[in-house]
Amino acid sequence: MTDPRTTIGPPPWLKDLNADLMRRQEAGSLPHPLPVLVVAGRRSGLPRPTPLTVHERAGERFVLGGFPAADWIRNVRAAGGHALLVTGAVEERVRLVELSPADAEPVLRDWPQVSPDGVGMMRDAGVVADVTPEALAEAVGICPVFRVEKDA
Repeated sequence: MTDPRTTIGPPPWLKDLNADLMRRQEAGSLPHPLPVLVVAGRRSGLPRPTPLTVHERAGERFVLGGFPAADWIRNVRAAGGHALLVTGAVEERVRLVELSPADAEPVLRDWPQVSPDGVGMMRDAGVVADVTPEALAEAVGICPVFRVEKDA
């Protein structure tokens, strides 16, 4: 059996959607600043921007790798978690720390309320069976959850 962590990537149209979001942000036509994670490409070393949802929970921030074979996840791991988080005009050097399955589960359970559209995309791509907290909890160990920390 193939490992879903290496095979479930984002749908092909997501790259175009993300590019459109980035263009709209640059044009100032989004209702709020879009968090963009910028991490060095694991092969090229060039900065790779990816818009992400950042979830604040109990005073900490988290991002979810909803498509476990996504390039940004591989790049973050190759970069030792070091990245830049840009939200509007604010640039912050961050370190993404991958959570253990036990620590990731409560964050995964939150995600249907945090990003219902994102969870719908995950369901449509076959990452999760439904858009419920229980279905997201079943993605523990498949979809990585990272805590966003300030980098020194």
